[in-house]
Amino acid sequence: MGFSLMLFSFFACERNYLPKPLGYNRLVLPAHAYQNLPDTLPYMFQYSKHAKLLADTSWIRERFWIEIYYPELKANVHVTYKRLMNRDSLLKEFLTDSYTLVAKHQIKASAIDEVKVITPSGKAALINEIEGEVASPFQFTMTDSTKNFLRGALYFNAKVNNDSLAPAIDYVKKDIMHLVNTVEWRN
Repeated sequence: MGFSLMLFSFFACERNYLPKPLGYNRLVLPAHAYQNLPDTLPYMFQYSKHAKLLADTSWIRERFWIEIYYPELKANVHVTYKRLMNRDSLLKEFLTDSYTLVAKHQIKASAIDEVKVITPSGKAALINEIEGEVASPFQFTMTDSTKNFLRGALYFNAKVNNDSLAPAIDYVKKDIMHLVNTVEWRN
C-alpha cells in the first residue's frame, strides 16, 4: 500500500507546462456622452465627457490648437486650427499639408479610405481612415474655404498594434464623428 501511494504521488506531481497564447486586456468602454468646448476658441464642437481638454504642448503649437486626451485609452485627438483670412493661397497650403500628413502613412498602411461627409448643419468634412499598423488611424479636415480651417488626428500613446487597439479606435472614431457633426464657427 505504501509503495502504491508513493508511485501514485510520483506520477501525480508530473506537470506539463504549456505557454499561454498572447492575449490583450479587455477594454470596458463607457457609454458615449458629450460636452461643449469652452467659448474661448473660434470654433465650437462637442467632445467626449470621458476625455480631458488640454492645450497643445507640441513645439510648433499655435494659440487655438488643443488636444482631447482619453486617459483610460492613452489616446489623443490633436486638433489644429488656422485662420484663412479669405486667402486662397492659405487654403491650398493647409489642404496640401493635410494630404501630405495622410500620405506619410502610405508606407505602413494597407488602405487609406477618404470620404467626404456633409454634416447635419451643411458643413463639409474630409475623413481619412487609415488601415494597418499606422500611427494615426483616423484623421479629418474641415473648412468653410474662406475663414476657418480645422484638422484633427487620432494618436495612441502605445505600441502600434491596431488589431488589439481596434475597440478603442472604433470608440474614439464615434466620438470624432460626433465632434465633426457638431462643429460650428464662432467668428
